[in-house]
Formats: sequence, C-alpha cells, structure tokens
Amino acid sequence: MKLAPSLHRIGNDIVAAYLIVTPDGITLIDAGLPGMYADLTRELEGLGRSLDDIRGIVLTHGDSDHVGFAERLRAERGIPVFVHAADADRARGGDKPKTPMGRTRIGPLLQFAAYGMRKGMRPRWLTEVREVAEGDILDLPGSPRVIGMPGHSPGSVALFSPEVRAVFVGDALTTRHVLTGRTGPGPAPFTDDPAEALVSLSHIAELDADWVLPGHGPAFHGSPAAAVEAVLAAAEV
Repeated sequence: MKLAPSLHRIGNDIVAAYLIVTPDGITLIDAGLPGMYADLTRELEGLGRSLDDIRGIVLTHGDSDHVGFAERLRAERGIPVFVHAADADRARGGDKPKTPMGRTRIGPLLQFAAYGMRKGMRPRWLTEVREVAEGDILDLPGSPRVIGMPGHSPGSVALFSPEVRAVFVGDALTTRHVLTGRTGPGPAPFTDDPAEALVSLSHIAELDADWVLPGHGPAFHGSPAAAVEAVLAAAEV
C-alpha cells in the first residue's frame, strides 16, 4: 500500500510493517508476522522491485509480531537485521516479562487472534543481529536515525527518516488498540513500563515529519507533536 512517494506499508491496521523505497534500494522497518512475507513479495512485485533490493531490516523492538519474517530474509538472502542492543536478546527469543492485558473487547481481541493464526504468531527468532544505539544514523535507504523510546521494551526505538518525512514508532504508541479496537493515537498494550513509555514520547514530539507510523493501526498523517498530544490525552482517560 502506497502512503506517499517512497513510502509503503504492508499488512493492515492490525499488524503493519513499512518500506522506504528509493532508487538505491529499500529499507524495511519491522517484519510483522511470518505470513506477511507474501504481502512483502506482492508489494515488491507491484513496485517492479525484488527482495534483492532490500538493503536492511530495522526492528523497532524485538517482539514476535515485529520480528516475523526477518530471520528468513537474513538467512536466505543475507539481508542484515538491525535492533537496539537492549532488545537484541528479545529478538533472539529471549525472556520477555509478562504484562497485564488490561481492558479488552471480545470483537477486536478475536480479530487480533484470527489474524495472528492466519499469518503465524511464532516467528523464526533471529540468530544474528547488528546492534544499534540511540543517535545512530544507519547507512540504509532513507538514512533512518535511531531514537531511543524505552518503555514498551527496554530497546524500543523510533526510526526517523527526514527523506520521507516519517517517524516509524513501532509500539511506542498505537493508532488502533488491538485488544479494545479503540482508534486514534493512544498507549500501546503489552507495554513493559507504561509510565516510561509516556515519558519517551517527548523524544519524537519535536521532529519535523508528516507521518507517524505505528506497528498497529492506521498511519497517522500529521505531526509527531499532534500524535504525542493525543496519546497523552488518551492516557488520562
């Protein structure tokens, strides 16, 4: 799905991943669920591109619904996978703390579960990663800059690409709560430290971007400041 020139999404409002598409190659932000591999190949075919054009995969964090098909591309195509050092173990299938589910509604919960069953909730965990840190500018199409967003997980990051005027936020916020169906910017569920996640939003609030792109929910076409304001307001409800 084309969002803007050089900016594409695969998946849907339940689970999404993104492509930065340039003449020099493609950067993949997150790898969704394993079955979204087919969505990726279809999107590339529509662009007249191939898997060989992907220069790297950058994970916003190491949860299973973001690791998805990353190891497949790494093992079969030699495509490097980047993740913050604090989430490298999680991306390899390491221990993850159990977090309370909080409020749920049966309809959205069943939709999330059904999509997960269809696309596969068990990724091939990564066996090799390239660790990144706060402030790194990656030598990949779109020149994404790593912004630390601890809270959802210790190594959660946002990726800011001035070239496509977008900030990819993973689960630092959501625009569709997968457990309640609530739409609009708000806190994400399954967050390790909800209070820290809200504090981390200040790290993106001043960015000059037109898109805020979460791992769950519709793309937010507006400023990061507006998205952050909406999340903070929703957190008070």
